[in-house]
Amino acid sequence: MFVSSPPLTSANSAAHWRLNALISLGLMLLFLVWDFSGGDMAMARLWGESTGFPLREHGWMVKVMHQGARALGWLFLIAMLLGVWRPWGPLRSLATAERAGIFFCVLCALLAVTLIKGFSQTSCPWDLQAFGGVVPYVSHWNMGQADSGGGHCFPAGHASTGFAFMAAFFGLKQSASGAALKWLGWAILVGFVLGISQQVRGAHFMSHTLWTSWLCWTVGWISHLVFWMLRLKVRAY
Repeated sequence: MFVSSPPLTSANSAAHWRLNALISLGLMLLFLVWDFSGGDMAMARLWGESTGFPLREHGWMVKVMHQGARALGWLFLIAMLLGVWRPWGPLRSLATAERAGIFFCVLCALLAVTLIKGFSQTSCPWDLQAFGGVVPYVSHWNMGQADSGGGHCFPAGHASTGFAFMAAFFGLKQSASGAALKWLGWAILVGFVLGISQQVRGAHFMSHTLWTSWLCWTVGWISHLVFWMLRLKVRAY
């Protein structure tokens, strides 16, 4: 079944993009307050001890919440890719190009997290001296100072298994606003559940989860804006 695309005009979207930018800015300021509050270490001590994190190798946390959830995330991403040609669920309300755009936005969010992790010198909580490791605590904002640990722990890659799918919200809301809100809610819920599960194991701080959510939201709406502008140019020819 052919689904027509909604009109692409700057008049009906300028306020939408301003709102997204304001949300990103507001979340950034809120998360910066958390960063400098000392909440990371305080929260990590809820699960970590001077000898380490007791649940680090727990079977449920490793096999189900980490490995199993990651596998399901990949399967869902593949399902979204297949949905470009064989739409399912709320994707049926979108045109083929819009379904491709949604997949593009989710992929951009995932790649953004992966790219930053690749350059990050921040080590995981379980590597820190405070929790039985060997490296000192260094804020992820001290980008020029390495803690001499393994690094590559910021932002939270596992949490992006949920948060990255927030990016689909921006494409869905144009044709299926009700489904878009449900999609967004589930993506946020899954992202925080997976993020906290890794915090319990000592793999991440709360700030890692929070900034992953911010990154996926921000990259999501910016990549959708880029996609939307490209479609405007194509239609102009």
